[in-house]
Amino acid sequence: MSRTKKPLPLWDAVPITDYGANGKAIAKREGMVVFVNGAVPGDVADLRVTKKKKSWAEATATRIVERSPDRVEAFCKHFGICGGCKWQDLSYPKQLEFKQQQVVDNLVRLGGLELPEVSAIIASACTTHYRNKLEYTASAFRWFTSEELKTMGDITDRNALGFHVPGGFDKVLQVDECHLQPEPSDGVRNFIRRHAGENGPGFYDIRKHEGWLRTVMVRTTLTGQCAVLIAFGEDHPEAQEKLLLAVREAFPAITSLQWTINPKKNDTIWDLDIHTFHGTDHIVEELLDDGFPNLRFRIGAKSFFQTNPQQTQRMYEVTRSLAGLTGKEKVYDLYCGAGSISLFLARHCAQVVGAEIVPEAVADAHANAALNGIDNVAFEAGDLKDLLNADFIERHGKPDVLITDPPRAGMHEDVVARIRELAPSCIVYVSCNPSTQARDLSLLKDMYRITHVQPFDMFPHTYHVENVVRMELIK
Repeated sequence: MSRTKKPLPLWDAVPITDYGANGKAIAKREGMVVFVNGAVPGDVADLRVTKKKKSWAEATATRIVERSPDRVEAFCKHFGICGGCKWQDLSYPKQLEFKQQQVVDNLVRLGGLELPEVSAIIASACTTHYRNKLEYTASAFRWFTSEELKTMGDITDRNALGFHVPGGFDKVLQVDECHLQPEPSDGVRNFIRRHAGENGPGFYDIRKHEGWLRTVMVRTTLTGQCAVLIAFGEDHPEAQEKLLLAVREAFPAITSLQWTINPKKNDTIWDLDIHTFHGTDHIVEELLDDGFPNLRFRIGAKSFFQTNPQQTQRMYEVTRSLAGLTGKEKVYDLYCGAGSISLFLARHCAQVVGAEIVPEAVADAHANAALNGIDNVAFEAGDLKDLLNADFIERHGKPDVLITDPPRAGMHEDVVARIRELAPSCIVYVSCNPSTQARDLSLLKDMYRITHVQPFDMFPHTYHVENVVRMELIK
């Protein structure tokens, strides 16, 4: 005889006290930690429990009984549905406060690290329209909210060009407006959806992995350039040319208009051929370089560049300052990507050696060095746990300063071990994930002391935080 599941409870008027991992609010009830969606600290909310274990539970706020003094009105019509900008309903000063505390908690509690006074988090100059890149997904079976289904009547248009709904790989929300990227992003996305819906062979079926219009990527720069890449799941040359011509005519300011055919079961473009329909195969971003001409960076369809360019400028300036360069140092830049940090440092030291796993990024780094006339840099491609061997050190020499800017997963333990062998006098660790940064730094704490911690808000209205740490060799 099967056991009957107990119904999950409804809890009335629960105080929301804090934020926890992944930006979920926290409450306490019946001796449990409760992770809450749809509330902010300071709220008192009615909760519907969605999962319950012995020591913790998950819940969704169904009604805000008392509003937190830090609660604000969300500015986007899609807030709470598309999964982005989850902290829109929390005041920006309070967002910064929680992000700063997140950095401290990770470094101290997870890493067991001794910290100096942590510098105040550097706020983003722009809290909306700060991103330079967005990727939109097309779907032939749009996901509708319950409110839409109640009011819209007969469904005549199932096409969507927007974002995935959290928890559903095949659920795509039609996005009419997005406050993350400046124009022409909204205009381009809405135009492509309308034109492709009226004239194309159809939108992509994510479940069946078939269909035509698949994804759209829009990139912009502070220099006013714009790139659009349209990926098609199937090759329909006449329809593609008609759409591309229409986009070019409607948006003459587009600098680079490209397309590709992606028949795979994933949306990645790294192994695809990219075709240029109009303009150049890249756009150019610029960063200021004190006392020198602006640094220019080619950004192609497969290139990586920090997504908040104004904040990137400030973060790189802090990174360079913490490196303490006098013009004589040899610098290693690990996980160098397209060489943006390397080139930002190069004019202020003797030599920079960049290492990166993605060959295309290293090709971009070489091109960017040539574009800026910088010749005191060297770049190599390879998995860093294998690349940073005795031969690499013999080719380039040991570093005086080491910069590392790894992906969210942090550094491989073999890379940390090699850093210990290299023993540079100064390490500057740039991180997009303070928890993995804490783990890595804990492996170095017997050799290095932390002298500076500087958090950055690169992504307003999200729980994500960037952090830069300087460590000095203990002599």
